Amino acid sequence: MQLTMSGEYALRAMLYMCSEPNGTTFKISDVAKKNDIPDSFLRKLVQQLIRAGLLKSTQGNGGGISLNVESEKITPLDIIEIVEGKIGLNKCLIHNDFCNRDNYCSIHIIWDEAQTQLRDKLQSKSMKELALQNSRNLTNVNSLF
Repeated sequence: MQLTMSGEYALRAMLYMCSEPNGTTFKISDVAKKNDIPDSFLRKLVQQLIRAGLLKSTQGNGGGISLNVESEKITPLDIIEIVEGKIGLNKCLIHNDFCNRDNYCSIHIIWDEAQTQLRDKLQSKSMKELALQNSRNLTNVNSLF
């Protein structure tokens, strides 16, 4: 499994939005520009994130997008699975009917363990925690100059 640009862009955009206080409204074009994401690409991702309930859209003057869920409750796994689909390192872990050897196949066991560890890692920190960590990292880098 390799994360596509959809997953990468969605994570970047959500990390940016989670770095601001809950309730902040963003213009999609601003989020795109500040995170090096093609505007039209981000608009498609935003629609997926709205349908999944992570974001909400407000129309009219002063409208835009905002978090619909507190950033403390959103994990990278949530975002990835919304835009990429359920994580599966091997076809036999995604489709139960693909292979009938899962009860005794040692390779299946390794794939299952690796997938479990990946999922656990991706949900071990909230986007709020990652945003705070990112902010500290940027502060440290900027202090070098």
